[in-house]
Amino acid sequence: MPTAPVPGAGADVPLAPRPAREPIAAGTAMDAVTLLVDDLDLQLRYYRDVLGLTVLEGPGDRFDGDAGGAGPVRVALGRRGVPVVVLQHAPGLPPRAAGSAGLFHTALLFDDRAGLAATLASVARHAPHTYVGSADHLVSLAFYLTDPEGNGVELYWDRSRDRWQRAPGGGVLMDALRLDPHAFLREHLVHPEPAGDDAAVVGHVHLQVGDVAAARGFYVDALGFEVQAEWHGALFVAAGGYHHHLAVNTWGTAGAGPRASSLGLGEVRVVVPTVDDLGALRERVRSAGVVPDDDGATLRFADPWRNVVRVSARETHAA
Repeated sequence: MPTAPVPGAGADVPLAPRPAREPIAAGTAMDAVTLLVDDLDLQLRYYRDVLGLTVLEGPGDRFDGDAGGAGPVRVALGRRGVPVVVLQHAPGLPPRAAGSAGLFHTALLFDDRAGLAATLASVARHAPHTYVGSADHLVSLAFYLTDPEGNGVELYWDRSRDRWQRAPGGGVLMDALRLDPHAFLREHLVHPEPAGDDAAVVGHVHLQVGDVAAARGFYVDALGFEVQAEWHGALFVAAGGYHHHLAVNTWGTAGAGPRASSLGLGEVRVVVPTVDDLGALRERVRSAGVVPDDDGATLRFADPWRNVVRVSARETHAA
Protein backbone atom coordinates (compact mmCIF):
# COMPACT_ATOMS: atom_id res chain seq x y z
CA MET A 1 0.00 0.00 0.00
CA PRO A 2 1.40 3.44 -0.83
CA THR A 3 2.26 5.45 2.24
CA ALA A 4 2.51 9.16 2.83
CA PRO A 5 5.92 10.78 3.45
CA VAL A 6 7.48 10.35 6.86
CA PRO A 7 6.92 13.55 8.88
CA GLY A 8 9.77 15.42 10.47
CA ALA A 9 10.31 15.70 14.19
CA GLY A 10 9.68 19.43 14.39
CA ALA A 11 8.10 21.07 17.43
CA ASP A 12 4.35 21.54 17.59
CA VAL A 13 3.58 25.21 16.88
CA PRO A 14 0.29 27.15 16.71
CA LEU A 15 -1.20 27.04 13.23
CA ALA A 16 -3.54 29.57 11.64
CA PRO A 17 -6.89 28.10 10.52
CA ARG A 18 -6.88 26.89 6.92
CA PRO A 19 -10.31 26.14 5.45
CA ALA A 20 -10.67 22.81 3.68
CA ARG A 21 -11.37 23.07 -0.06
CA GLU A 22 -14.47 20.91 0.26
CA PRO A 23 -15.05 19.56 3.77
CA ILE A 24 -15.81 15.90 4.19
CA ALA A 25 -19.56 15.23 4.23
CA ALA A 26 -21.36 16.58 7.30
CA GLY A 27 -22.98 13.22 8.08
CA THR A 28 -19.62 11.42 8.34
CA ALA A 29 -19.25 9.19 11.41
CA MET A 30 -16.93 6.59 12.86
CA ASP A 31 -17.36 2.85 12.51
CA ALA A 32 -15.78 -0.13 14.29
CA VAL A 33 -12.07 -0.09 15.17
CA THR A 34 -10.05 -3.22 14.43
CA LEU A 35 -7.56 -4.32 17.10
CA LEU A 36 -4.81 -6.85 16.44
CA VAL A 37 -4.67 -8.99 19.57
CA ASP A 38 -2.42 -11.69 20.97
CA ASP A 39 -4.82 -13.38 23.42
CA LEU A 40 -8.18 -13.43 21.68
CA ASP A 41 -10.00 -15.15 24.55
CA LEU A 42 -8.73 -12.64 27.12
CA GLN A 43 -9.66 -9.65 24.96
CA LEU A 44 -13.04 -11.13 24.08
CA ARG A 45 -13.88 -11.62 27.75
CA TYR A 46 -12.98 -8.00 28.49
CA TYR A 47 -15.04 -6.41 25.74
CA ARG A 48 -17.95 -8.82 26.14
CA ASP A 49 -18.12 -9.55 29.88
CA VAL A 50 -16.74 -6.31 31.31
CA LEU A 51 -17.83 -3.68 28.77
CA GLY A 52 -21.05 -5.49 27.95
CA LEU A 53 -20.63 -5.66 24.17
CA THR A 54 -22.48 -8.37 22.25
CA VAL A 55 -20.74 -10.74 19.85
CA LEU A 56 -22.21 -10.06 16.41
CA GLU A 57 -22.71 -13.33 14.59
CA GLY A 58 -24.44 -14.57 11.48
CA PRO A 59 -23.67 -15.56 7.89
CA GLY A 60 -22.77 -12.66 5.67
CA ASP A 61 -21.60 -10.43 8.49
CA ARG A 62 -19.02 -8.13 6.96
CA PHE A 63 -16.60 -8.84 9.80
CA ASP A 64 -16.65 -12.64 9.34
CA GLY A 65 -13.36 -14.34 8.48
CA ASP A 66 -12.23 -14.70 4.88
CA ALA A 67 -14.18 -17.04 2.61
CA GLY A 68 -13.61 -20.68 3.37
CA GLY A 69 -12.48 -19.99 6.92
CA ALA A 70 -8.83 -19.75 5.88
CA GLY A 71 -8.36 -16.16 7.02
CA PRO A 72 -7.44 -14.83 10.44
CA VAL A 73 -9.85 -15.37 13.31
CA ARG A 74 -11.91 -12.22 13.88
CA VAL A 75 -14.69 -11.45 16.31
CA ALA A 76 -16.90 -8.35 15.98
CA LEU A 77 -18.62 -6.92 19.04
CA GLY A 78 -21.10 -4.10 19.46
CA ARG A 79 -24.39 -2.88 20.89
CA ARG A 80 -27.83 -3.20 19.29
CA GLY A 81 -26.24 -4.83 16.28
CA VAL A 82 -23.95 -1.87 15.65
CA PRO A 83 -20.27 -2.92 15.48
CA VAL A 84 -17.89 -1.19 17.88
CA VAL A 85 -14.69 -3.22 17.94
CA VAL A 86 -13.27 -6.05 15.85
CA LEU A 87 -10.74 -8.31 17.54
CA GLN A 88 -8.41 -9.90 15.00
CA HIS A 89 -6.17 -12.66 16.28
CA ALA A 90 -2.53 -11.88 15.41
CA PRO A 91 -0.42 -13.93 17.85
CA GLY A 92 2.81 -13.63 15.88
CA LEU A 93 3.07 -9.85 16.16
CA PRO A 94 5.19 -8.09 18.81
CA PRO A 95 3.68 -5.59 21.27
CA ARG A 96 3.61 -1.96 20.20
CA ALA A 97 6.94 -0.31 21.05
CA ALA A 98 7.06 2.57 23.53
CA GLY A 99 7.15 5.92 21.76
CA SER A 100 5.68 4.61 18.52
CA ALA A 101 2.58 5.91 16.78
CA GLY A 102 -0.73 4.08 17.03
CA LEU A 103 -3.97 4.03 18.97
CA PHE A 104 -4.49 6.31 21.98
CA HIS A 105 -8.07 5.22 22.55
CA THR A 106 -11.30 4.07 20.97
CA ALA A 107 -14.13 6.19 22.40
CA LEU A 108 -17.54 4.57 22.96
CA LEU A 109 -20.37 7.10 22.99
CA PHE A 110 -23.46 6.28 25.08
CA ASP A 111 -26.95 7.61 24.46
CA ASP A 112 -27.53 8.36 28.13
CA ARG A 113 -25.73 8.58 31.45
CA ALA A 114 -27.52 5.52 32.85
CA GLY A 115 -26.02 3.28 30.17
CA LEU A 116 -22.60 4.79 30.70
CA ALA A 117 -22.91 4.37 34.48
CA ALA A 118 -23.88 0.70 34.13
CA THR A 119 -20.80 -0.01 32.02
CA LEU A 120 -18.56 1.95 34.39
CA ALA A 121 -19.98 -0.02 37.33
CA SER A 122 -19.20 -3.27 35.49
CA VAL A 123 -15.59 -2.14 35.09
CA ALA A 124 -15.42 -1.31 38.81
CA ARG A 125 -16.82 -4.72 39.69
CA HIS A 126 -14.99 -6.99 37.24
CA ALA A 127 -11.80 -5.20 36.14
CA PRO A 128 -11.05 -2.17 38.36
CA HIS A 129 -7.35 -2.36 37.49
CA THR A 130 -8.20 -1.28 33.92
CA TYR A 131 -9.64 2.08 35.03
CA VAL A 132 -7.17 4.94 34.55
CA GLY A 133 -9.09 8.22 34.99
CA SER A 134 -11.94 10.57 34.17
CA ALA A 135 -12.56 14.12 32.97
CA ASP A 136 -15.30 16.63 32.32
CA HIS A 137 -14.48 17.97 28.85
CA LEU A 138 -17.26 20.61 28.86
CA VAL A 139 -18.78 18.96 25.78
CA SER A 140 -18.78 15.51 27.37
CA LEU A 141 -18.19 13.40 30.47
CA ALA A 142 -15.50 10.78 29.95
CA PHE A 143 -13.98 7.78 31.73
CA TYR A 144 -10.75 6.16 30.59
CA LEU A 145 -9.66 2.52 30.59
CA THR A 146 -6.81 0.38 29.29
CA ASP A 147 -7.76 -3.07 28.02
CA PRO A 148 -5.70 -6.17 29.00
CA GLU A 149 -3.32 -5.69 26.05
CA GLY A 150 -2.77 -1.97 26.59
CA ASN A 151 -5.26 -0.47 24.14
CA GLY A 152 -6.94 2.68 25.41
CA VAL A 153 -10.74 2.85 25.72
CA GLU A 154 -12.90 5.88 26.52
CA LEU A 155 -16.50 5.61 27.73
CA TYR A 156 -18.37 8.90 27.34
CA TRP A 157 -21.64 10.78 27.14
CA ASP A 158 -22.18 14.03 25.24
CA ARG A 159 -23.91 17.09 26.59
CA SER A 160 -26.44 18.47 24.09
CA ARG A 161 -24.91 20.64 21.39
CA ASP A 162 -26.78 23.73 22.55
CA ARG A 163 -24.70 23.58 25.74
CA TRP A 164 -21.34 23.47 23.95
CA GLN A 165 -19.32 26.66 24.10
CA ARG A 166 -18.07 27.81 20.73
CA ALA A 167 -14.59 29.29 20.36
CA PRO A 168 -14.33 32.86 18.99
CA GLY A 169 -12.47 31.68 15.88
CA GLY A 170 -14.67 28.64 15.29
CA GLY A 171 -14.66 25.15 16.74
CA VAL A 172 -15.58 24.25 20.31
CA LEU A 173 -14.14 24.90 23.75
CA MET A 174 -12.96 21.78 25.58
CA ASP A 175 -11.16 21.29 28.86
CA ALA A 176 -10.18 18.49 31.24
CA LEU A 177 -11.91 19.29 34.52
CA ARG A 178 -12.21 17.01 37.54
CA LEU A 179 -14.96 14.40 37.31
CA ASP A 180 -15.66 12.23 40.36
CA PRO A 181 -16.56 8.69 39.18
CA HIS A 182 -18.13 7.79 42.55
CA ALA A 183 -20.44 10.82 42.44
CA PHE A 184 -21.32 10.02 38.84
CA LEU A 185 -22.28 6.45 39.77
CA ARG A 186 -24.30 7.56 42.79
CA GLU A 187 -26.30 9.93 40.63
CA HIS A 188 -26.79 7.89 37.46
CA LEU A 189 -26.49 4.17 38.21
CA VAL A 190 -29.90 2.57 37.62
CA HIS A 191 -29.00 -1.04 36.85
CA PRO A 192 -25.70 -2.57 38.00
CA GLU A 193 -24.77 -4.39 34.79
CA PRO A 194 -24.75 -3.21 31.16
CA ALA A 195 -28.09 -3.89 29.46
CA GLY A 196 -28.33 -5.21 25.94
CA ASP A 197 -30.52 -2.28 24.89
CA ASP A 198 -28.07 0.38 26.10
CA ALA A 199 -26.86 1.98 22.88
CA ALA A 200 -23.17 2.66 22.32
CA VAL A 201 -21.30 3.52 19.14
CA VAL A 202 -17.77 4.61 18.27
CA GLY A 203 -18.07 8.35 18.78
CA HIS A 204 -14.46 9.18 18.03
CA VAL A 205 -11.00 7.67 17.70
CA HIS A 206 -7.85 9.23 19.17
CA LEU A 207 -4.47 8.42 17.62
CA GLN A 208 -0.86 9.04 18.60
CA VAL A 209 1.37 10.48 15.88
CA GLY A 210 4.80 11.99 15.44
CA ASP A 211 3.90 15.53 14.44
CA VAL A 212 0.66 17.55 14.82
CA ALA A 213 1.31 19.76 11.78
CA ALA A 214 1.82 16.75 9.52
CA ALA A 215 -1.32 15.15 10.95
CA ARG A 216 -3.24 18.32 10.16
CA GLY A 217 -1.95 18.17 6.60
CA PHE A 218 -3.33 14.66 6.23
CA TYR A 219 -6.62 14.66 8.16
CA VAL A 220 -7.66 18.26 7.43
CA ASP A 221 -6.02 19.29 4.15
CA ALA A 222 -6.21 15.89 2.42
CA LEU A 223 -9.29 14.20 3.95
CA GLY A 224 -11.33 17.33 4.66
CA PHE A 225 -12.09 17.06 8.37
CA GLU A 226 -12.52 20.45 10.04
CA VAL A 227 -10.43 21.63 13.00
CA GLN A 228 -12.48 21.98 16.19
CA ALA A 229 -9.72 22.51 18.75
CA GLU A 230 -5.93 22.44 19.08
CA TRP A 231 -4.19 22.53 22.43
CA HIS A 232 -1.52 20.82 24.55
CA GLY A 233 0.06 18.95 21.63
CA ALA A 234 -3.24 17.57 20.35
CA LEU A 235 -5.53 18.30 17.40
CA PHE A 236 -9.27 17.59 17.34
CA VAL A 237 -11.07 17.36 13.98
CA ALA A 238 -14.61 16.52 12.94
CA ALA A 239 -17.35 16.59 10.33
CA GLY A 240 -20.60 18.50 10.62
CA GLY A 241 -19.65 20.56 13.67
CA TYR A 242 -19.18 17.65 16.09
CA HIS A 243 -16.58 18.25 18.82
CA HIS A 244 -14.32 15.59 17.29
CA HIS A 245 -14.52 12.41 15.27
CA LEU A 246 -10.74 12.04 15.18
CA ALA A 247 -8.01 13.37 17.43
CA VAL A 248 -4.24 13.09 17.29
CA ASN A 249 -1.57 13.81 19.88
CA THR A 250 2.18 13.64 20.33
CA TRP A 251 2.12 12.82 24.05
CA GLY A 252 5.17 10.58 24.27
CA THR A 253 5.38 10.05 20.50
CA ALA A 254 6.81 13.33 19.17
CA GLY A 255 9.10 12.59 16.25
CA ALA A 256 7.78 9.06 15.73
CA GLY A 257 8.10 7.72 12.20
CA PRO A 258 6.01 5.08 10.40
CA ARG A 259 4.78 2.25 12.60
CA ALA A 260 6.28 -1.20 12.49
CA SER A 261 3.83 -4.11 12.36
CA SER A 262 2.70 -4.76 15.92
CA LEU A 263 -0.22 -5.60 18.12
CA GLY A 264 -2.73 -2.82 18.72
CA LEU A 265 -4.41 -0.77 16.05
CA GLY A 266 -5.42 -2.66 12.93
CA GLU A 267 -7.54 -0.04 11.21
CA VAL A 268 -9.93 2.84 11.79
CA ARG A 269 -13.21 2.78 9.87
CA VAL A 270 -15.03 5.90 8.74
CA VAL A 271 -18.49 6.01 7.14
CA VAL A 272 -19.66 8.79 4.81
CA PRO A 273 -23.38 9.13 4.04
CA THR A 274 -23.56 8.29 0.33
CA VAL A 275 -21.68 6.76 -2.58
CA ASP A 276 -21.42 10.26 -4.04
CA ASP A 277 -19.72 11.42 -0.84
CA LEU A 278 -17.29 8.53 -1.17
CA GLY A 279 -16.57 9.56 -4.75
CA ALA A 280 -15.93 13.14 -3.69
CA LEU A 281 -13.50 11.93 -1.04
CA ARG A 282 -11.80 9.69 -3.60
CA GLU A 283 -11.11 12.69 -5.82
CA ARG A 284 -10.07 14.85 -2.90
CA VAL A 285 -7.42 12.50 -1.54
CA ARG A 286 -6.06 11.73 -4.99
CA SER A 287 -5.69 15.44 -5.71
CA ALA A 288 -3.76 15.69 -2.44
CA GLY A 289 -1.34 12.98 -3.59
CA VAL A 290 -2.77 10.16 -1.47
CA VAL A 291 -3.32 7.04 -3.59
CA PRO A 292 -5.81 4.74 -1.83
CA ASP A 293 -6.48 1.07 -2.27
CA ASP A 294 -9.86 1.31 -3.98
CA ASP A 295 -12.22 -1.59 -4.68
CA GLY A 296 -15.08 0.68 -5.71
CA ALA A 297 -16.93 0.27 -2.41
CA THR A 298 -14.22 1.28 0.07
CA LEU A 299 -11.14 3.46 0.15
CA ARG A 300 -8.21 2.30 2.25
CA PHE A 301 -5.12 4.40 2.90
CA ALA A 302 -2.51 5.08 5.56
CA ASP A 303 -1.59 8.31 7.29
CA PRO A 304 2.09 9.32 7.56
CA TRP A 305 2.55 6.90 10.49
CA ARG A 306 0.87 3.92 8.76
CA ASN A 307 -2.28 4.21 10.84
CA VAL A 308 -4.75 2.62 8.41
CA VAL A 309 -8.06 4.33 7.62
CA ARG A 310 -10.86 2.61 5.68
CA VAL A 311 -13.80 4.65 4.35
CA SER A 312 -17.10 3.33 3.01
CA ALA A 313 -20.60 4.70 2.32
CA ARG A 314 -23.44 4.23 4.79
CA GLU A 315 -25.96 3.54 2.04
CA THR A 316 -23.96 0.49 0.92
CA HIS A 317 -23.90 -0.77 4.54
CA ALA A 318 -27.68 -0.79 4.55
CA ALA A 319 -28.02 -2.47 1.15
